[in-house]
Amino acid sequence: MASKKPAQRQGYKTGQFIVYPAHGVGQITAIEEQEVAGIKLELFVIDFQKDKMRLKVPVAKAESVGMRRLSEGDYVERALKVVQGKARVKRTMWSRRAQEYDAKINSGDLISIAEVVRDLYRDQSQPEQSYSERQLYEAALDRMAREIAAVNKMSETEAVHLIEQNLAKGPKRGAKANDSEADSKEEAA
Repeated sequence: MASKKPAQRQGYKTGQFIVYPAHGVGQITAIEEQEVAGIKLELFVIDFQKDKMRLKVPVAKAESVGMRRLSEGDYVERALKVVQGKARVKRTMWSRRAQEYDAKINSGDLISIAEVVRDLYRDQSQPEQSYSERQLYEAALDRMAREIAAVNKMSETEAVHLIEQNLAKGPKRGAKANDSEADSKEEAA
C-alpha cells in the first residue's frame, strides 16, 4: 500500500524534471512511501511521458543509480559546442565501438551523449549508415534533444533543430571523411 509523502526529498521535489541515466529525462510526479517485504521505503515516482513509462526509485538509491538534475544552461552550451567538433572515430571493430557508444548514451552525461551524436552524424553527402549506427545515433539525438528541450523550455522538435544547426557548423564531413575511409580500407587489406 502506497501513501503520499512530503513533496521534497534529497533536494528533489515533485513536478521537477530529472535525468535517469538509462531512460533520459523524466518528471517526478510523487514521492510516496511503500511497504515492501515488511520494510518501509520512500520512493520517487518518475514518469517518462514519451516512453509511456513510470519508474519508482527508492529515495536512498537515487544518487547511486545516477539520477541527477537537468544540466545547467552553460553545460548545454558546452554540449552543443561538442557536436560542432570533428568526429573522433576509433579504428576498432564496430561491435566494440557500438558498446562504447551505448555506454555513453546510458551514462546520462550530456557531454558523452553529445560525443555520440557528433561521431555518428552523417550529412546528405556521406554514405548511408548501417542500421545499428542509425539506431545509436537516433537514441543519442533523442536523449540529447529531450534534455535540451527541458532545460531551454522548448519542444523536442525545436531542440533537434538546434542540435542539427550546431552539427552543420562543424567541419564538413564530406570528401575528407571519404578519403580517410578509403585509407583505412587500404590499411586493412
